[in-house]
Amino acid sequence: MAHPTEQGLKPQILIAALIAVLVFLQYLLWLAEDGVRQTLALRITVEAQIEENAAMDERNRALEADVVDLKNGLMAIEERARAEMGMIRPDETFYRILEEPLPKPVESQSAKPVASSRKPPVRSQ
Repeated sequence: MAHPTEQGLKPQILIAALIAVLVFLQYLLWLAEDGVRQTLALRITVEAQIEENAAMDERNRALEADVVDLKNGLMAIEERARAEMGMIRPDETFYRILEEPLPKPVESQSAKPVASSRKPPVRSQ
């Protein structure tokens, strides 16, 4: 016949082992390298990279269209030469229009004493 303490000890060891396994699995789930935190961080990184790639694809399409225009058409070359290099045709006259500077603000009369050109009245004695 088994000792009464041995019969109660076996379920306690089993429960302790199950708790240890549960704690270990929770560690693996939340804190390990392949856990939930790392997976969430990687998802955020992937989403950011997808957005960056979409922006770069759009930029590449625009640059590719510019290259095709420059290879096939003279209008694009002329436009670039005018805008970026300031070039003009021999029969054209170049005019540069500058903005006029803003007029100086008028200062308040009360801020400065005004010198009078009139003579003070003469008092008779």
